[in-house]
Amino acid sequence: MENCIFCKIVRGEIPSTKIYEDDNVLVFKDLHPVSPVHVLIIPKVHFDNLHMMSTSCEGLEALNAIFQALPEIVRLVGLEEKGFRLINNCGVSAGQSVMHTHFHLIGGRSLGTKIV
Repeated sequence: MENCIFCKIVRGEIPSTKIYEDDNVLVFKDLHPVSPVHVLIIPKVHFDNLHMMSTSCEGLEALNAIFQALPEIVRLVGLEEKGFRLINNCGVSAGQSVMHTHFHLIGGRSLGTKIV
C-alpha cells in the first residue's frame, strides 16, 4: 500500500532500527516501547489485519514465515530464556493503530498475568 507507514519502512522510505529481516519478514524496534524489549514483527506483504491474512493462501504463507522466523527473532532480542509476550491487535476497536498486520514482541521484565 502506497501510504502505509509499515510498507514505507519495508521499502526503506522511512528509517527503522532493524532487528531481523528475510525475504518475507521484517522486525524492528517499536518507537514507543512498553518494555525493555519491544519489537514489531511484520510481513513484508501488506495485509490490513490478521483476520484478512488468515483468509488467503498468500496470507497463511506470510503468517507461516513469521512463525518460522520467531525462534531466531526471540534469540536475537535475548528472550529465549526469559520468556516473552506476542501480541496482535486486530482492528481499531482492539487497539490496532497501523492497518498493516503486525505483532508486538515484548519482554525483558516481569509482565504478570494480566493482559490489560
